[in-house]
Amino acid sequence: MTPHRAARTATPRHYLMCPPTHFDVTYEINPWMNPAKPVDTDLAVQQWEELRRLYLEHGHTVDLVEPLPGLPDMVFAANGATVVDDRVLIARFRHPERAAEAPAYHRWFTDHGYPHVHSAAYVNEAEGDYMVLGDTVLAGTGFRTDPRAHEELRRVLGRPVVTLRLVDPRFYHLDTALAVLSDTEIMYYPGAFSAESLATLRALHPDALLVDEADAEVFGLNAVSDGLRVFLPDTATKLARQLRGRGFQPVGVDLSELLKAGGSVKCCTLEIRHHRAARPAGHEAGHRRAAA
Repeated sequence: MTPHRAARTATPRHYLMCPPTHFDVTYEINPWMNPAKPVDTDLAVQQWEELRRLYLEHGHTVDLVEPLPGLPDMVFAANGATVVDDRVLIARFRHPERAAEAPAYHRWFTDHGYPHVHSAAYVNEAEGDYMVLGDTVLAGTGFRTDPRAHEELRRVLGRPVVTLRLVDPRFYHLDTALAVLSDTEIMYYPGAFSAESLATLRALHPDALLVDEADAEVFGLNAVSDGLRVFLPDTATKLARQLRGRGFQPVGVDLSELLKAGGSVKCCTLEIRHHRAARPAGHEAGHRRAAA
């Protein structure tokens, strides 16, 4: 059965999110940020709450980490850690403006009973550059994550790692240029990758959904899939049609205020992948936590 005709099934997921209580754009560390442009924090909160509501409405678990003053980008929880089989690799941020986020995520995972929480030795920005695809991790580098971090990821999480180099500064994290749709399927924007990495993607995923520049620029690839539904910016209209053509159900979300800092759906969503045999104390399937 080809991906175009595959039967789709949603799988309940466990997400960690951080409310944008202190969201602002006060510095510039990617091409999307402009401190001179006004930011409406209240609107950012409303938009983020709608994303959280959609996750809960569709049967997913959402835990919250407490937002800290002075860390306006902490809302982008995907950058905090990478979690596979309850093994946690905490991020190490490239820019000092975000460095204090890493200890906050470390505390959350240790406080919630995760037994294997590792602090990174090399710069990595977690699920910003690490995309778990079945038993493999697609790992980005080029702008943020140190390529040496990929071996550290392989060692800590025990998964094979495929290195992909980004070359367009607009797509500074892998999660702005590529999204995982299922355990075997991805979608990506070819223009974001080096020639060598593009050849790797074509060889490994000849049936991948290719996304054009217009939908990539509105962060259409900064998306989250539960295997059936794909939560993505509502402005990525062509991509939504492409997804329907492959049997997925796109769920449009307006996170335009958060895009002023260079983030959207996936940036706000850290997925916690549990070992099949056990979950840390305090977490049950289908449990919907309102606060950390």
